[in-house]
Amino acid sequence: MNKTVKKLESNLVRALTVACEQAKLEVSGFEWLTHTAEYSNFPKSLLIRCIFDDDASLHKAKDSAHDLTIIRCIHKALLNAGILLQNPKKHVLFDTEQACEREHEGNWKKRIQTRH
Repeated sequence: MNKTVKKLESNLVRALTVACEQAKLEVSGFEWLTHTAEYSNFPKSLLIRCIFDDDASLHKAKDSAHDLTIIRCIHKALLNAGILLQNPKKHVLFDTEQACEREHEGNWKKRIQTRH
């Protein structure tokens, strides 16, 4: 990873941390987020996974449009870091701890690799 990519990654992580902390305050059941990216095709390749505690919390969040609240938090934090996503909804996925446990025995690394 060259110096430019390291700086970009650092700015990205800082922005996503801000978004995550804000979302945890605003959305019940939201727990954490993670991201993947191919920096040779950034920001088009950026994929952010937002993790809820269980399926019911995720469904409730979607029913009350709190998924959009999270996307707005992410978009705002990224913009403040100078990262522009043309269509933020295309870059954000939602998942649950419960689903990972059920389908991948709690192995997030495996789940992320198999769910692009």
